Amino acid sequence: MNPKSRLLTLLEILNNETDDDNPITITGIINRLEAEGFSATRKTVASDIETLLAHNVDIICNKDKGKNNLYFIGNRTFELPELALLVEAVQAAKFISVKQSNKLIKKLSSQASVHQADKLNRRLYVDKQVKSANENLLYTVDLLHTAINSGVKVSFQYFEYSPQKKKLLKHGGKLYIFSPYAMLWNNDNYYVLGYCESHEKVVTFRVDRITSSKLTANKAVPKPKGFKVEDYSKAVFQMWGGEVLQTVRLRCENSLMKSVIDRFGEKVKTEIDGDNHFIAEADVSVSPLFFGWLVGFSGRIEILSPVNVKERYFETLRQILEKPVQ
Repeated sequence: MNPKSRLLTLLEILNNETDDDNPITITGIINRLEAEGFSATRKTVASDIETLLAHNVDIICNKDKGKNNLYFIGNRTFELPELALLVEAVQAAKFISVKQSNKLIKKLSSQASVHQADKLNRRLYVDKQVKSANENLLYTVDLLHTAINSGVKVSFQYFEYSPQKKKLLKHGGKLYIFSPYAMLWNNDNYYVLGYCESHEKVVTFRVDRITSSKLTANKAVPKPKGFKVEDYSKAVFQMWGGEVLQTVRLRCENSLMKSVIDRFGEKVKTEIDGDNHFIAEADVSVSPLFFGWLVGFSGRIEILSPVNVKERYFETLRQILEKPVQ
């Protein structure tokens, strides 16, 4: 058989079947090559390994107690801990369907030896209850990236759910004409950010709720002058997307510093306030969702200023308390 085919088969054997815990001897290589229909000798195998080394394939050679050479692939594109991290990210991403998760994990596992892939599969768990049912999401993401890179508009329909959990197209199935600027991942959901013609402003859409998406031949609406994706993302996701952006001072118990940093970032302005509290200052888009975040701490975070935000918070709480019990 063609020596080049034998060389490629040898590389495949080393990639698929060896790692630092599972090396192979020259005798083992000869047996595997013969099983694939190639004749090989110790000399030809040694020569092929030298050829692979000359082409920057990282093949490690150690010796066992009997002084036999033991070969395995050293550096790979991904180390096992990196693959494990990627596999766990795919598992945790609820916007990726079960079918797509399994497909992606299989591809990631192919970057490891069969022995390492088995370790990855043993820790595999996909919670089907929280996974998206949208099988076309990856194709939608690819289309949106293509539109962003090409600077063109896209059209799509958008759906929501009825009380019966049925998908309903918004506005009777109208087509949204959209100029995408960037993809955002927040709170385990994937969003596309851009200018929507029907809204006449920059908005975000959940990618897993987009359907019937298509590229158009029309140029995208340019980003507003001075527009920064990171600033918009902060306003929408960290500050809850309310209608008024205000600087708010919050008096917090010391144990809540991690929660404040999780919400506003490590650069949030803080100052010590006595032995048990600190004050945080942040720009917040005031909204019911922001107030809901505060309620979750059962009074351990207090609004100090401005007064109008504090009064609005109290009014929201009053309305909740006065709502009749059904």
